[in-house]
Amino acid sequence: MGSRLPGLLLLLLADLLLFWRCVRGESSFIIDTVGLTVQPRNQVQSGTPVIIRCQVSVSFSNISHLLHHFEITQDGVPIHVSDTTEDSVSYGLNPARAADSGSYECRVTVKDKSKASYSQKLDVSGLQTPTLQLNNASPYENEEFKASCSAPEEKGPLIFSFYQRFMDGEPLMIKRVSRTGNSSEIALSLKHIGDCFLSCNYEIPLVSGTRRSNSSKEIQVLVQVLHITPVMNILPSSTVLEGEVVEVHCRVVNSFLRNVELFLLWKKHILREQKGSALVHRMDGWMDEFVPTELFEGDNFVLRCIISVYLPDKMEVNRTQYIYYKDGKKLNSSETYSSVGHPKNNGNYSCEARVYSPLVDQLFKSSQSLLITAKVLVSQPVLSVVGGTLWLGKPFQLLCHSDKGTLPITYVLFGPDNLPEHRVVRDSGEKAIFNLSPIYKSSDLNSFLCHARNSQHKPPTISSGEHLRHSTLVIEPVSKPLLTTHPNTGSISEEQTLSLVCSVQRGSPPFNFTWYHMETGSVLASLSTNKPESSHSIHDVKAKHGGRYYCESTNAADEIKKSNFVQIAVNWAIWKKALIVIFCLLLLLTVILVVAFKKRLLCKKKRSMSIGNKLSV
Repeated sequence: MGSRLPGLLLLLLADLLLFWRCVRGESSFIIDTVGLTVQPRNQVQSGTPVIIRCQVSVSFSNISHLLHHFEITQDGVPIHVSDTTEDSVSYGLNPARAADSGSYECRVTVKDKSKASYSQKLDVSGLQTPTLQLNNASPYENEEFKASCSAPEEKGPLIFSFYQRFMDGEPLMIKRVSRTGNSSEIALSLKHIGDCFLSCNYEIPLVSGTRRSNSSKEIQVLVQVLHITPVMNILPSSTVLEGEVVEVHCRVVNSFLRNVELFLLWKKHILREQKGSALVHRMDGWMDEFVPTELFEGDNFVLRCIISVYLPDKMEVNRTQYIYYKDGKKLNSSETYSSVGHPKNNGNYSCEARVYSPLVDQLFKSSQSLLITAKVLVSQPVLSVVGGTLWLGKPFQLLCHSDKGTLPITYVLFGPDNLPEHRVVRDSGEKAIFNLSPIYKSSDLNSFLCHARNSQHKPPTISSGEHLRHSTLVIEPVSKPLLTTHPNTGSISEEQTLSLVCSVQRGSPPFNFTWYHMETGSVLASLSTNKPESSHSIHDVKAKHGGRYYCESTNAADEIKKSNFVQIAVNWAIWKKALIVIFCLLLLLTVILVVAFKKRLLCKKKRSMSIGNKLSV
């Protein structure tokens, strides 16, 4: 009765305090629990409707219509936000797809207080088999045609791969592209003559790992030999004098192709192009002019003025004089002019030929102006992670950039899967950004290479990914924590100290550790440290401290990992055990003494009865 009196007094005091607050009109509240459920279950097949339901329980006084701010996240990314006075919200996935797999959590904020639910994992199994479509199943060799791979029921981003298989062979990957949607259309060209089979599949990058679909149905493709024989004629003759009008006739024979593209070229310059089976081009007779190849700063170049003399018997070719000009200013009088590519040497160049003839004193002929601009060779590129932070296990972006170089610049990125991706930067505002699948080890950054090139005649400049680990903040999610106890016997005596040690094997510091007692449902302690191990101690252990314990760990990756449960049994204190033993011994001694005393009395009684019997006889 005496032990119950303090408890009744405390309960009465609490009721009086609550009543006093109500009388004074004070308002207060506390968030009791936040629960998250996945319906119908945590593991479903693709296409199953799934509902993510978050419910909050709030205790309050003198407050009506509390506004709850719900935020549901998937793998740390907010996917649904709602403000309502209701105590629950639902987020539907109808239907759920593989991309919806992940760890879900709900956080509820009421005024200045906030509380999060335990995370719930959703695993959506099964991927739709993709469909491959071609706009031409009988292309000619090296002819481009369109191939599209789609999985309309899935959610992106998807990484599509296209495969080619020859008869009795294994499929070989010929192209791999990343798309934000659920379909991809690319241009393909095949060189191998004959039959082959094309197929495709796709991958979905998830935090838990990459999932790959089955291959699409194969489509048989027949690559045909391209039979084209061009014929060119010059009318009236292939030998003409300067100023005469000529016609160039170009036609295709021995070909049944339609819409053949014909090109008339002169020294790699396209004079005319036309679709059809024939092309006719009329032009005046011309004088040769100098056309140098592409020029970069630091390159030596030589200009040569060339003329064709069609009446050498009437002209003194040996007395021909050449004069070179830059922007209208005379440079020199020699057969050639040489210089070095440099900004100060950029400009319009021309030459003048002076030919002596018996008919006239001198014949002057000037060439057309040629603009020479020395290009800047692309500098060594630098690889960097967009944003400067890389979360292992999540998609990321790489930027490849060169400080100098004349546009356009072609950047090629080589990754761990050895599948190069190209980006062409044509404007100063463009950037070569590559969308990449997740990596799971920081050492994989060393496998990236970036090639930068703005000339087909010069080797590319190369940047490796070795410096990425020094210039990038790599955040590795924590591994599953391990909860151990000290003492580690699984049981402890009252009045002793119990230490709960929570540790992780992997992860980037700082680490956040939180300890829980399942029987009370409360947080015992939470702290942050740079060490992968931390402990929480319970001093003067009582019987109420028995039960199941677990800990949670997280870091900047914002992925909460939970340890297994540890069962703790609390035994009596040693002095209590000793007191019980002493009491039992005393009780046993008392019993023994009582039995011995009774036995002695019985013996005396029997002896007295025996003496009495003898006297009566």
